Order: sequence, then structure tokens, then C-alpha cells
Amino acid sequence: MPITLPVSIKSLKITSGPKQTVFYPKVMQMTNQQMQRLINTAIVYETQKLINEQVGNMPTTVKEMLGFYEIKNNQRQVLSLTFSNYTYHDQAAHGMTYLRSLTFDLKKGKQCQLRHLFKPEVDYMKKLSEIIKMQMKQRDIPLLHEFNTIKPNQDFYIADKTIVIYFQLYEITPYVFGFPMFPISVYDIQELIDENGPLSRMAVND
Repeated sequence: MPITLPVSIKSLKITSGPKQTVFYPKVMQMTNQQMQRLINTAIVYETQKLINEQVGNMPTTVKEMLGFYEIKNNQRQVLSLTFSNYTYHDQAAHGMTYLRSLTFDLKKGKQCQLRHLFKPEVDYMKKLSEIIKMQMKQRDIPLLHEFNTIKPNQDFYIADKTIVIYFQLYEITPYVFGFPMFPISVYDIQELIDENGPLSRMAVND
């Protein structure tokens, strides 16, 4: 596999008062300028969507808002990022945090949804759900209701040789549990993954 340099990223921020700052990334110096525009447009859209979600959910005044991002993968022509936004409203019992992610296949020049990572004929949702159920049992995770299956558009990110499936606060577990994260090794699902996709590249041992 030819060596591909990581994407250059710099941090930008939106500030609206001493306790309202949102940091977000900007991709720089890519050879493929069209892909660079696509990535940066998606980042700005996701960042603004999180802000709107937080502000629009409550009729009360926002007292605090902190937004951060993390680079989960920036190698093998796969860029995967997460975005978190914590917001506290006036007189609320506690703040609320949302987590979102974006994954891009730089080789194919497109943004990836979960279905794009797998062969079209396989039932990836069933297999991933089975693995998650097993982890729930092994880790004794407290559930708000019985878990049956992930959604077709389930939240995920890629981190090296792992795909991490995650859920929002309150989605399947109590608030105090935090974000339920389920790391799945690419080697455990190798027969399902698209041979020309991001997870296949992650599985290669250099």
C-alpha cells in the first residue's frame, strides 16, 4: 500500500460570550480541492446542526455551550471525526451533550454512511447488532429497554482497526452511563466489509 499523508487540519472556533465556545476543524491543503470543499461543508453543517439542536430544544436561555471535536482516524485515506456539544440551559437539572460523527473515504472522494462500509448483499445490521448484544451482556450495561437492532443510519466512527458504534445519551441507557460505545474489530467482521472500502484498508497489516 502506498504511503498517504494525513489530512492537514486546523482548529477554528465560534464564540458567543465567555461560556459559549464551539471548536470545529477545517481541512487544509488537500490536492483534491473538490473533496476538501465537501468535507469542510459537511463539518460546518454538522457543527451548526448541533448548535441548532441544543438551542431549539429548550425555551430557556443558554448559560453555557462548549463544542469540541476529535480526530478519530486520519490515515489510509480515511478521515473520521467526532463532534460533541455540551449545553446548559438556565435552571436545567443538568446540561445535555450530543455526539455526532463524520467519516470520509478520501480514495473514493465521498462521505460514508454505515451501509457504504459493507458489501451490498450482506446483513451487516444483524451481525453488528449481535456483537453489540454480546458486549452489553459481557459489560453488564444497564438498558432502559430491550435492545434489538441498530438503525440503518446508526452513529459510528472509525478508529484505526476498529469501527465504533455508539448511541446518544438516553437512547438505550440511563443518562449517568454516558455515551454507550461498542468497539468492533475489523477482523471480527472481515467477511462483511466492502473489499474496496475504508474498513478493508484498515484491516491491512503493513
